[in-house]
Amino acid sequence: MNNYSFYDQLQTLEPKKDEFSKEERLKAMEKPLLSWYKNHARVLPWRENPEPYRVWISEIMLQQTRVEAVKPYFERFMAALPDTAALAAVPEDRLFKLWEGLGYYNRARNLKKAAGVVMEQYGGVIPASWEDLKTLPGIGSYTAGAIASIAYGIPVPAVDGNVLRVISRVTGSREDILKQSVKKQMEELLLGVMPKEGAGSYNQALIEIGAIVCVPNGEPLCGECPMASVCVARRDGLTKEIPVKTPKKSRKIEEKTILILEWEGRTAIRKRDSSGLLASLYELPGVEGWLEDETLAQMYRVPLAAVRRLPEAKHIFSHVEWRMRGFAVELQEKPAGDYLWVTPEEIRETYSLPSAFKAYTMMIR
Repeated sequence: MNNYSFYDQLQTLEPKKDEFSKEERLKAMEKPLLSWYKNHARVLPWRENPEPYRVWISEIMLQQTRVEAVKPYFERFMAALPDTAALAAVPEDRLFKLWEGLGYYNRARNLKKAAGVVMEQYGGVIPASWEDLKTLPGIGSYTAGAIASIAYGIPVPAVDGNVLRVISRVTGSREDILKQSVKKQMEELLLGVMPKEGAGSYNQALIEIGAIVCVPNGEPLCGECPMASVCVARRDGLTKEIPVKTPKKSRKIEEKTILILEWEGRTAIRKRDSSGLLASLYELPGVEGWLEDETLAQMYRVPLAAVRRLPEAKHIFSHVEWRMRGFAVELQEKPAGDYLWVTPEEIRETYSLPSAFKAYTMMIR
């Protein structure tokens, strides 16, 4: 038996095939969708008190990251940086430590930049205007729409990947959802039909239905969907074909050797360049390509007490895949180089090392 209320099942029936326009189709699904959301919305920490700052932080964290993974990060971040002023003032290294494990560190950099703009130009108050929000660093049309609608109740759309998929299936659209022009069309379509009251719930309902019913991977749960009666993809058996997305380009493979350099109970880390991948973050030393054991002594020109080969690991970025070989190297003398020698405790508590190195940082004791 389906676990949803009688009211979720009160759906509009289309009189004849394709008699509804896209706008009529979306209006017909509104009430069943909102009823479903009222009964099935997940309990999430940022929904309990949807103030602008909390909505903003949660939406940035949720980009490229699963909801369950975000929950503890959100709670920790809010405890440490409870408002825009605190975020604007936080030292970058502290910010990165709070962000450690979430990845895509430019998101954190842009949060701090945007907080500075809010403090300087808006007196510390996050603007309500969709257009003003889009001028802040790191805030695009989706995040701006989420903040404006959820925190301020302004009837503007918040179109993310979930919404693109849901609306494409409901309307039977075969447009490529990875094109910005298609996203813009979707925003304009929703802007014309979304309710003037309860815009935040409407946007969250679309996102939620895409996350747990009209799912991105595997078969959508059409039998549990409050919009099934007006969904073109369900009616015509097109849920495997819609949405349409251009195939991703294959990732570039990069081979690297990662080193845990140990000297007098401390481990070497260093700061990466200020531009490029993982800019300005701390890392374990490493070199391009795969080294062999005998090469290490030549590299550091100091006596080695011990060399231990570590398991191979890999890390996948959006366009690059690192395939890593690791060594733990115990040094008898301090080598030359721009290294910071830190204790395991300092790595855990103070310095942020990206998750790309997690397979090796976990071995530091």
